[in-house]
Amino acid sequence: MRVVAKFGGTSLGSGDRIDRAADSVAAAVEDGHEIAVVASAMGSTTDDLLDDITFETDEADRAQIVSMGERTSVRMLKAALASRGIDSRFLEPGKDGWPVITDEYGEVDVEETQKRAIEIAETMDEEVPVLTGFLAEGPDGSITTLGRGGSDTTAVMMGKYMEADEVVIVTDVEGVMTGDPRVVEGARNVGEISVDELRNLSFRGAEVVAPSALSYKDGRLNVRVVHYQHGDLLSGGTSIEGEFKNLVDLRERPLACLTVAGRAIRNQPGVFYDLSKALSESDVNVDAVASGMDTITFYIDDEEAERAENILHREVIAHDALSSVTVDSPIAVVRVTGGELPNQPGIVNEIISPLAAERIHLLDVVTSATSVALFVEWDDREKTLELTQDLF
Repeated sequence: MRVVAKFGGTSLGSGDRIDRAADSVAAAVEDGHEIAVVASAMGSTTDDLLDDITFETDEADRAQIVSMGERTSVRMLKAALASRGIDSRFLEPGKDGWPVITDEYGEVDVEETQKRAIEIAETMDEEVPVLTGFLAEGPDGSITTLGRGGSDTTAVMMGKYMEADEVVIVTDVEGVMTGDPRVVEGARNVGEISVDELRNLSFRGAEVVAPSALSYKDGRLNVRVVHYQHGDLLSGGTSIEGEFKNLVDLRERPLACLTVAGRAIRNQPGVFYDLSKALSESDVNVDAVASGMDTITFYIDDEEAERAENILHREVIAHDALSSVTVDSPIAVVRVTGGELPNQPGIVNEIISPLAAERIHLLDVVTSATSVALFVEWDDREKTLELTQDLF
């Protein structure tokens, strides 16, 4: 197998942990596998360096300073591998063969980076390349960075461009957990999780794999997360399945919009539960939900509208806090799902502006960490789809 192993700061936080990392790489090499290593800064080095920059500095000097953590790590790992008889070399921006190149806008130069990654991959049967994570090289040879979580991004990017079989993220958690073990009792490892699920969790605070890294994962490339104490790069942990696709999609069947109104409905515990439970017990599937201070709106299949209206009406009668239920149909929904949506300031405005210019009435917008859903009149569906597709 060809494997890219990324070691996080905690897994390199001491000499003993660097020894453990080197042992796991050496064992995989001795078993006949081709291994490339991506190294984060040791422990909290990057944060410490950032905290120490209390003076005015430009971006170029700042990047040079914060790069020292990763540049130290690759030298430590290279030395540890050499002591085990493993041929290796470290790579950092400015060194011959360094792969991650950015353009004048700070974006990864895909063509050049891919070409250099393949050149490194062709040497992996003879030596272990040890790359600095997080860092890149600008077109003028300057050091740039890939942003927070950049070492994860380096690893999955290299896995894709090196045509690796697997990327292994070695970190301080037992893969993806059912909950934060520091907060909830009985948290356990999730053996598998989809890239869509993990990316949404990552944008909502789960510190497992950086969201920017997952945009490089395709369906061919395996990605796993393992604990640094596990010791085996080739087994265990959580497997991340599938690929995150950029997609503009129109729901084929029309929806109905059922809105329940009530006084300060958000301040009434249990109202949303009762409404949702009533629909669920009658096997009415809810496509989306939107809420306001005095309303809760359910989007359901138009064919279920009449039955759902009666169900919700019974709940309105039963709750003093609720006053009425109304139905609007038919309604169309166009969904934009994309790996980079959360990283693009103003993206919602960019999506809806063409609709306003064409005088398309936008009934609702529902956003998640990685998607935007546009609800419009059914007769406007094709034009909405066309305008939205033109953006992507």
